[in-house]
Amino acid sequence: NKKMTTVSFPGLGIGEFTMDKVALAFTIFGKPVEIRWYGIIITLGIILAILYSLMRSKQEGISTDDLLDIGIFAIIFAIVGARIYYVLTYGISNFIVHDAEGKVRVWDSFVSIIAVWNGGIAIYGAIIAGGITVYLVCRHKKIKCTRALDAIAPAVMIGQILGRWGNFVNGEAHGGIVNSSSPLYFLRMGLLPNEDSLTRMYYYHPTFLYESVWNLIGFLIINALYKKKKFDGQVFLEYVTWYGFGRMFIEGLRTDSLYIGVFRVSQLVGFACFVVGGALLVRGLILAKR
Repeated sequence: NKKMTTVSFPGLGIGEFTMDKVALAFTIFGKPVEIRWYGIIITLGIILAILYSLMRSKQEGISTDDLLDIGIFAIIFAIVGARIYYVLTYGISNFIVHDAEGKVRVWDSFVSIIAVWNGGIAIYGAIIAGGITVYLVCRHKKIKCTRALDAIAPAVMIGQILGRWGNFVNGEAHGGIVNSSSPLYFLRMGLLPNEDSLTRMYYYHPTFLYESVWNLIGFLIINALYKKKKFDGQVFLEYVTWYGFGRMFIEGLRTDSLYIGVFRVSQLVGFACFVVGGALLVRGLILAKR
């Protein structure tokens, strides 16, 4: 059943259980509508992120109205950016629909490209588009962008911490198969290419768990140091550096990476974030000390 995910964490002593990806199903005007747990979890992450940003905005001298304006635009364009990033790195040709004669069906292709409801978004696209949006809105409102980014960056981590558990419910974003004697792994029922047994059990690296825990640790550290920041933009750079470093290694374990040639896109971006973010962070601290 494609709407069910069967998993277990034998290494943690948690036995096998099955999860339904669909939280609620109903019909509107005779058409079936499904609300999936992934969407609910992402929405919860967005709500908590907004609440956190509102708390930090006061510390940064940004009004509630201004922060909400920034947040609304940033969320909208972050979703758009996440989809565009995914489509471009996955290969736009994979979303083009042709008719029986081989001609491109423009409308169907457009729907295929924007169909986030069928899955396919990338966090780096959301961060890039969201960051650009924050800059543009701040410039329009004459708000110091680096302060807004400091208030928002840890909030993004909240969304990432929760969002990875949406991947868990879907049984996706996991790593490669590992030996069942490994201390960290999870079980997932399913088929590999050329397999014909539905009862075969496979053990995978729980990379969604690795990333969720990595972000949680980073979130706690960044919050502990927040009031001690030496310059505006420091918290944002701490987030970029921390997340980039962790994603650089975790991405190497995943089986669903997007590639450019032989290189994993997210691994390269993670490395770039770590190097550039770390360099700017060190530079900012040195200048602040002077």
